[in-house]
Amino acid sequence: MQLSNRISQIQPSATLKVSGKAKQMIANGIDVINLGIGEPDFQTPDNIKQAAIAAIQTGKASFYTPAAGLPRLREAIANVTATDYGISVDQTNVAVTTGAKMALYGTFQAILNPGDGVLLPEPYWVSYAEQIKLAGGVPMGMPVTDGFKVTPELLEQALTAQVKVLLLNSPENPTGVIYEPAELQAIADWAEQHQIWVITDDIYGKLTYNGAKFTSIAALKDQLPTNMIIINGVSKTYSMTGWRIGYVVANSELIKALSAFLSHATGNPAAASQYAALEALTGLQDDAEMMRHAFEQRLNTLYPLLNAIPGFSLATKPQGAFYLFPDVADAQALTGIATTGEFVDQLLTEAHVAVVDGNAFGVDHHVRLSYATDLETLKNAVSRITEFMKTHTK
Repeated sequence: MQLSNRISQIQPSATLKVSGKAKQMIANGIDVINLGIGEPDFQTPDNIKQAAIAAIQTGKASFYTPAAGLPRLREAIANVTATDYGISVDQTNVAVTTGAKMALYGTFQAILNPGDGVLLPEPYWVSYAEQIKLAGGVPMGMPVTDGFKVTPELLEQALTAQVKVLLLNSPENPTGVIYEPAELQAIADWAEQHQIWVITDDIYGKLTYNGAKFTSIAALKDQLPTNMIIINGVSKTYSMTGWRIGYVVANSELIKALSAFLSHATGNPAAASQYAALEALTGLQDDAEMMRHAFEQRLNTLYPLLNAIPGFSLATKPQGAFYLFPDVADAQALTGIATTGEFVDQLLTEAHVAVVDGNAFGVDHHVRLSYATDLETLKNAVSRITEFMKTHTK
């Protein structure tokens, strides 16, 4: 029996792979610090939990919902988007999905034909390329500036007749970079000139630090441009990774097509999770702000400590998300470890610290560390990596 060519070309998620290996080592009694996965260490806030419990107890969670989500939730998402982005949208512009991953996957299925190209500024999140392949598209990694940003000039150099979509992520996973409004306007003008779809992955939009401001490329006009597609969700801001609720905001024609796809792909997101997401978006935001503040404190503590490790270099301090993406080329040279993959493997097996190889994001000689864990653990991880470098420096 032979598997499909489509599935045979897909690579497993690098972040889930390293996290799985770390968790297995922990299960075997090894004291591993897992900085490999992008998951907040906080529990979901109580008011959100209680909303789900109430939905279950009153029978609201017992039945199918519309494929694109509960009307009340779609309306809440539209209202939050309109307020945060300053654009006019309503629930016909919203589809709720089983996590932001499904929001992306469904969008690719809805807009890509075989051979269509998607520009991916490097580095980019590991699942983008694989999802594009599953939709018959072609992931097209492209170079960026030293500050990890794409420009119209670089886009123009990467443009071919094959290109149909540009995918932006700001704040970016894995670098924490945030695009400025003027930079976004130039990119939006370029995309409009060439009639290119723009997918903006805004999942970390509320996780910004030290006064940095997030602006979405979809928020530059009063109306949502027809070529703009917003991807978002509740998993990161509200520590709801297990609840699996994401959403797409786009022109109503695309949402109608996406809803048809979702009706066959997932039916509908879990009803209890939808009621929880409704509370997350419309209820008190105090816990979300507390978590954001904790991430900011961790970033400010960890950034100088990581930069002080021999061979590690972070030229630009992240402005958002909860990752650091240091250059470790000098660390590899100091230790004589040939590849970044080997460096990551040895950190895990010897120092018992799990990080992700930057090649999974399209960039060599970098590693990604998540600081979505407590400060004591992060400081311990730095100590272990520092000792690893002392031991292996030749």
